[in-house]
Amino acid sequence: MATTQATALEVQAREPAGSRAARRLRRAGNVPGVVYGGDEAPVCFQVAARELRQVLAHAGALLDLSIDGAKPTPVVLKELTRHPVTGEATHVDLLRVRLDEAIHATVVVHLAGVDEAPGVKEGGVLEQVTREVTIEALPTDIPDAIEHDASGVQIGDTITVEALSAPSGVRILDDPETVIATVTPPRLQVEEEIEIEEETERVAEGATAEEATAATPEEAAEGGEGAGGEGAGGEGAGGSGE
Repeated sequence: MATTQATALEVQAREPAGSRAARRLRRAGNVPGVVYGGDEAPVCFQVAARELRQVLAHAGALLDLSIDGAKPTPVVLKELTRHPVTGEATHVDLLRVRLDEAIHATVVVHLAGVDEAPGVKEGGVLEQVTREVTIEALPTDIPDAIEHDASGVQIGDTITVEALSAPSGVRILDDPETVIATVTPPRLQVEEEIEIEEETERVAEGATAEEATAATPEEAAEGGEGAGGEGAGGEGAGGSGE
């Protein structure tokens, strides 16, 4: 669903500083950030980690950024850096936008109806390998997510970007052949198929060995007959000599 209303975000300006100052901000419960783009210079800011978390949890794509109480500016989230262990936000980048100009944005792909899909009910494993796609749209048309109905997928099916339906005013920029998700057979079934293939190969190899062994006496017999002929020839030669 497209975002039609921006969520307000109040922040405080800060002077650009190094990593030591940023660590002090984080220890005090704040997140450093920067807003850039448009015709204005980049501005560094800080925002309470709790407020940022709440805003991003309930916001759509568009935010109304107010720095030190100034007139709000429409922005979108460009990048959110998180701590690799705790998952807490450590830095936020915001981009100024114009509401009448299309921009590129990344949105989540949500697969609906997975539990009802025949392939999943039969024990298949649905693996979503691509969780986000890049789109082009006006800031007010950027959806919170692109939803795809996966309730009909079977074992062996593959969902690609081409199968996604973008909302009106939204264009998906990713390669249409990009794989979103696959439905693979149950692990036990795969293991059984591998075992059957290996057993078949062993039987085939055993049959080949038996055929080779069975042919050996004949070859030996033929070789013996050839040797007897040579002996007769030798005897004939001896008779001539006598």
